[in-house]
Amino acid sequence: MKRLLPLFNRFKPAAISLTAVSLIALSGIAHADDHDKVSMMADKIEPEVIKWRHHLHQNPELSNREFETAKYVEKYLRGLGLEVTTGIAITGVVAILDSGKPGPTVALRADMDGLPVPEQNDLPFKSTAKGMLDGNEVPVMHACGHDTHMAMLMGAAKILTDMKGELRGKVKFIFQPAEEGAPSGEKGGAEVMVQEGVLKNPDVDVIFGLHISSNTDVGKVRYKHGGIMAAVDPFKIIVKGKQAHGAYPWKSVDPITTSAQIIMALQTVVSREIKVIDDAAVVTIGSIHGGNRSNIIPNEVTMVGTIRTLNKAAREHMYEAIPRKVKGIADSMRAEAEVILPLDYSYPITFNDPALMDQVLPTLVRTAGKENVIDSKAVTGAEDFSFFQQEIPGIYLWVGGKPLDVSEADSPAHHTPEFFVDDSGMKLGVELLTNLTLDYMNSAK
Repeated sequence: MKRLLPLFNRFKPAAISLTAVSLIALSGIAHADDHDKVSMMADKIEPEVIKWRHHLHQNPELSNREFETAKYVEKYLRGLGLEVTTGIAITGVVAILDSGKPGPTVALRADMDGLPVPEQNDLPFKSTAKGMLDGNEVPVMHACGHDTHMAMLMGAAKILTDMKGELRGKVKFIFQPAEEGAPSGEKGGAEVMVQEGVLKNPDVDVIFGLHISSNTDVGKVRYKHGGIMAAVDPFKIIVKGKQAHGAYPWKSVDPITTSAQIIMALQTVVSREIKVIDDAAVVTIGSIHGGNRSNIIPNEVTMVGTIRTLNKAAREHMYEAIPRKVKGIADSMRAEAEVILPLDYSYPITFNDPALMDQVLPTLVRTAGKENVIDSKAVTGAEDFSFFQQEIPGIYLWVGGKPLDVSEADSPAHHTPEFFVDDSGMKLGVELLTNLTLDYMNSAK
């Protein structure tokens, strides 16, 4: 960390006041001339960014199936004269900008996949696309804003390429597939990209990413030291009993009543065993299946659910407590129970390195304005950007996409058919990605 953060080691607290940030920015570390230039270039390129976003929104593709999306991105990056590699983690695209001067390697990441959601917005660039999921044709929509993420990174790639002479080191542009999770029986996303060496050759020193937010005002950016998004750990519980006629329950070992007690008891792991004043945690059962008739107590019940945690200690406790609770209740009911944890995938905590967060706060303030930089609470959603952060220091931010004339209560949620973000929110994202790169490179002199 000393090598990565040479200018800010004197800041020991995990957080830094925006007053202090403003003083730091005024000291010249935020590179006012560069930022003004970036702002003008972002103004100029904004119509192109919007055009890219509209094309990508109209042509979404599901996870690990982003073939045409990858071709579109690849063609653009090659047109900038960048060194481009394709086919990483199936459809991933990576481009390298080499300044020709010594310095750090900064990675910038955008995700590419859409979701199996039918769009219900009346937009000129509305998605009517279809895709195949588990053998079935489904509607596809960019219902989480990945179209804007790609467009913003394409814009940043253009500006940084045009400013190549002012860079030190290299920039690696990562367009990642399958952030929403690979199809059944497949692997994908950031985890696979890391396994395939996306952070190597050249070795990446730091990575930045951002997510558009449908309930944050356009022009604002939200950040947090430490855990900003939760770890996600899906699990399955199989409860085995003894089948009997529903009229004679004493002849059974009832897996349904056992499962009901397990579901209720799992909530006490959070309410009675996790120190929730530090960070939130969630245990949710999302599916339960057992039996097929009203008058038959079945042999077996299967449940699947998800765990969300925001610190390592809570996550480790969940891994110990859930099997303990399940086994104890099953034993008390004369049933047997098996816990599969994690089930099929697992994302770590999206964790913003506190020292690096201190370092980049002046960049956020200089780019967005002090009044638009919000120290935010964590959310219990998850992001596989966390796999990059497990390997190297990284920062993940939320950028506003909600129109100013829409209330937060009326803004549509992510992953819904009504999801909407305004084009005007992308300019700030382009500037942030660009300025974070420039300022980090300059800090590493």
